[in-house]
Amino acid sequence: QELALKSLGNEGLFLFSSLDTNKDLYLSPEEFKPIAEKLTGVAAVSDPEEEETPDPEGETLTIVAKFQPLVMETMTKSKDGFLGISHVALSGLRNWTAPAAPLSVLPARQFKAFLPPKNDLDLGDPWWIIPSELNIFTGYLSNNRFYPPPPKGKEVIIHKLLSMFHPRPFVRTRFAPQGAVACLQASSSFYYTVAFRIHAEFQLNEPPNFPFWFSPGQFTGYIVLSKDSSHVRDFRLFVPNNRSLNVDMEWLYGASESSNMEVDIGYLPQMELESTGPSVPTVIHDENGNVLDSRDPSGEPIQFVFEEITWQQQIPWQEAARRLEVAMYPFKKVSYLPFTEAFERAQAEKKLVHSILLWGALDDHKASCASSVPGSGRTLRETVLESSPILALLNESFISSWSLVKELEELQSNTENEFYSKLAKLHLEKYNFPVEMIICLPNGTVIHHINANYFLDITSMKPEDVESSIFSFSSNFEDPSTATYLQFLKEGLQRAKPYLQ
Repeated sequence: QELALKSLGNEGLFLFSSLDTNKDLYLSPEEFKPIAEKLTGVAAVSDPEEEETPDPEGETLTIVAKFQPLVMETMTKSKDGFLGISHVALSGLRNWTAPAAPLSVLPARQFKAFLPPKNDLDLGDPWWIIPSELNIFTGYLSNNRFYPPPPKGKEVIIHKLLSMFHPRPFVRTRFAPQGAVACLQASSSFYYTVAFRIHAEFQLNEPPNFPFWFSPGQFTGYIVLSKDSSHVRDFRLFVPNNRSLNVDMEWLYGASESSNMEVDIGYLPQMELESTGPSVPTVIHDENGNVLDSRDPSGEPIQFVFEEITWQQQIPWQEAARRLEVAMYPFKKVSYLPFTEAFERAQAEKKLVHSILLWGALDDHKASCASSVPGSGRTLRETVLESSPILALLNESFISSWSLVKELEELQSNTENEFYSKLAKLHLEKYNFPVEMIICLPNGTVIHHINANYFLDITSMKPEDVESSIFSFSSNFEDPSTATYLQFLKEGLQRAKPYLQ
């Protein structure tokens, strides 16, 4: 390591390390491949085992990419005009204004990766297309990388699709939950509709710049395909844009893994792939097996007529999406309602509201404020919010909700509904960066709250060092964070008794 540093200098060693994936201080041909492709401009032929030989008579699907770049004004750092942020750091982001490949023609059979692993799955039962290899115990993957590893198996088609947006997609994210999950939304005699959710991210910078990670909250969508994958009727993949912030960004400021990392969030209006129509044969035969021209005598493409699909069973899109969400995030076994809806439900059911207020989203794969902020929603959702005792108590006694600070700030300034404005104001008064957990009455009165940083601090201390009796540890649970959160919820119920009677 010292010799390498002496030979290459800090930034040279940083680049070398980003390529040296097995950290043996030697670059194999496979590890050097991204640089070779960059310098020669020629992409190496992929592994024949990973690339299925296309059927010359099989069908092809035409897919178009639609992309509107990130709205820079939605980034927190834009408020002070990106003060102190070098133009170079954001160059990859600013220059990404259009999809890398606006149109792509792919063999229909490549979409077989989306087929269920067995035929007798019930609608809504999830399976993993790309299983997550990370959890709270395994930690996360290195930030110091520029070039994605070669995709393998079912990763290949997802990598191809995401490459239409940008040339450097990572189909496995640095943080859990990784991967891609799917479930059946509808089934007929010959067809499936498969709903899917993918967690992937992009590396926008290349050497000599430092890495810039661009992580959409999720990619979701559906595919309608025949059970033998020879025909694809419809395909759509997109980043949901229904919330005010849907992308997390992180970029390094120096040539080491421990270098300062800047974090921000923003809004991406559109990132979408859509098939232009059903897949069509590349070669057409007549009844005698002779090859026909694919265009009619006037030169127009032959129009195909496709049979109507009669679905024997189906579930709504919202239900399929919810099942996928719970597969990625077990904490979602508790329903988290939109902010105002939660208070209406709490009023009707005479329950308390358990609310989580965050800088960034709780159920996007880079939850809350990214890894470098200690009190991130990611830690919460992967520990206490997933635990059985917490799930049981939340389901029994609370109506749960999570909100973005930005959304409540907008709600607070809304003069049309004074009650909603007041609810938002009461929440924001108690908020401290990055995440605040709040318990309140149906009228919005906050009766208990705790900041995630404080919560994580006290649960990492030894029980004898914790002074506060409010957050005392219970011997019933080995996990102090579960015990402490349970105590927090119970304390809220206790304080609310006079109001709820």
